[in-house]
Amino acid sequence: MTAAPPPRKPMALVRRVSLFERQVAVRLAPVAVDLLHGAARMLSEGEWAGDVYAGSTMMTVDLSRASELISDPPDSSTAQRVAFLYASDERCRDHARRIAVVEARRVAGNDLAIPHIDVESRARGPEVHLSLNVEAQRRNA
Repeated sequence: MTAAPPPRKPMALVRRVSLFERQVAVRLAPVAVDLLHGAARMLSEGEWAGDVYAGSTMMTVDLSRASELISDPPDSSTAQRVAFLYASDERCRDHARRIAVVEARRVAGNDLAIPHIDVESRARGPEVHLSLNVEAQRRNA
């Protein structure tokens, strides 16, 4: 013998509607920028071709190594979400650009003019990889 489904409730009559549509947004927490960049291992390289500098800085954040600082699971799912949100977060991209310029100037051994910086983010397992690619002109004294 199978149990009968519960009786259906009648539809509610709507007399008033809200003027506002509500959304739930997920974005990186403000502290995430500092935490991610602070926990990153960095590797920078670059070279001059005449007066044009081209270089890159790779930042690797292993979430499992930062697990005592974060409440989210330090797994590939979290890394994927971080990489996706990082790419569209202007706070993150702006901070990454500042890091890229400092590193490029250090590696180039010279001040740079008009740097163009491309920021890419991706995840691999529990790691978030940030690629900061720089092209710039030599600053003339």
